[in-house]
Amino acid sequence: NREAADRMLRGVRASGAVPAVTAVARGTPTLSLEPAELERFLARTGVRKVSARDLAGAVVAGADGATTVAASLALARLGGVPVFATGGIGGVHREPALDESADLVELARTPIVVVCAGAKSILDLPGTLERLETLGVPVIGYRTGELPGFFTVSTGLPTSGRAESAAEVAALFRAHLALGRPGALLVVQPPPAGAALPAELVTGAVTEALAAARGEGVRGAALTPFLLAAVERATGGRSLAANLALLEANARLAGEIAVELARPG
Repeated sequence: NREAADRMLRGVRASGAVPAVTAVARGTPTLSLEPAELERFLARTGVRKVSARDLAGAVVAGADGATTVAASLALARLGGVPVFATGGIGGVHREPALDESADLVELARTPIVVVCAGAKSILDLPGTLERLETLGVPVIGYRTGELPGFFTVSTGLPTSGRAESAAEVAALFRAHLALGRPGALLVVQPPPAGAALPAELVTGAVTEALAAARGEGVRGAALTPFLLAAVERATGGRSLAANLALLEANARLAGEIAVELARPG
């Protein structure tokens, strides 16, 4: 967590933008943790994950919470933050049926630019892309016409659009808002070439992880962290290194887009 936070903060600052880390801190929904508060979070173990539905409960309980993509978008909507970066969004799970991330709902109703490396590779990627289309969320490939596979450069699935620069993304988002579109502009960027994993390695690791989850009866909120940990073991830690690299790259691109949006225009 510490290295991930440091690298994302470094990526945003390198672009000339100002980073803001979201969380629920002692019951207070926070759009930008102060350095001391962030350090307190990083020093703790077992901080609970808070999705959009859990925000009110965390506030009333005076609890600490690490915000999911859905919760972060909900806070960004309240605070008027225009750009958000993450590793990968949640989506439609491969199994069991009808298991979908709340990230999709928040993407459909939060007017913000979200930069990611696609949906997490453990998910049903074609199903997730179809769901985003149904929800009216544009998926813009950054210097690519294909959806990245989180750890992999490509999935062969086409994006709905393409942009070659942060300025072009900013122009797309301005047009998106001017047309009264209610949801996010999802910008997907492949992981850095030196950190990306071979597709066959990831496919094999995910298959093994899903089999292990079935065997152990892992379901619900525990499923995603279980699968990601299993993939990390199956790839000998290479997935973790890829994750850190793509987090920094996404944060930098998000910062570049934020700088462009701040320009008069």
